[in-house]
Amino acid sequence: MPDLPERKVGIIACSGEELAVGTVSRLAALKVLHQMRPGKTVTICLPLFLAGGEGDRAFARFHPTITVDGCELRCAARGTEMYSGKPTASVVVSDVAAEHHLETIDGRRKLNEAGIRAVEVTSNRVAALVDEILATKPASTLVAIRSTPPPEQPKASGCACGSGIPAQKVNIGGHSVELLGLPLIFQQFRERGRAPDAAADELLETVKLYNSVPVEEEKDYRAALTREYAAFCQEVAQ
Repeated sequence: MPDLPERKVGIIACSGEELAVGTVSRLAALKVLHQMRPGKTVTICLPLFLAGGEGDRAFARFHPTITVDGCELRCAARGTEMYSGKPTASVVVSDVAAEHHLETIDGRRKLNEAGIRAVEVTSNRVAALVDEILATKPASTLVAIRSTPPPEQPKASGCACGSGIPAQKVNIGGHSVELLGLPLIFQQFRERGRAPDAAADELLETVKLYNSVPVEEEKDYRAALTREYAAFCQEVAQ
């Protein structure tokens, strides 16, 4: 039976080179990735993300994300929210340093003692957030993307961890909505022998795990999903 991509947490660190706190953000992100939470996290390249990297943006829509910014400008958080939706959590190095009463962080290439300590406390904060996020049931971490073109065939969006994320556009209430993971969900239901007319509620709840579904539109989503799943089953049977 096919599985939906494993749920991981994406870490997006700022790319600031002018301030030492930017170095702290990158080192803290790498520490979480390689030492503290390997296998549970992936990094997303912020410059590529902002430049239009579809794989990184798709990952940020499908998985929860934590942004790690050096200063109050919050470039990583703002960029993530602009292109993929509000990050699940956001950490600002300067704020964390102030909370721990650290002295001035200095040394863009070789951090001073305060900078080294900032890497430690920031990585601890990020690792704790990773644990908190993965311990919760995934819900509404994705954005259902509205667009005007008619429904298209399923497509796969590459993600930062290297696994494809199948997506399918469905006409819901007169709008074309892209639902991530839908082709795999249909395939799973089909292999379990779930009939379209008996699977409407379960299908909707499963889709809601990976996509944001407005409460007031649940009826339209249920009807559209049942229709699309019936068409999928008919096509497979031919």
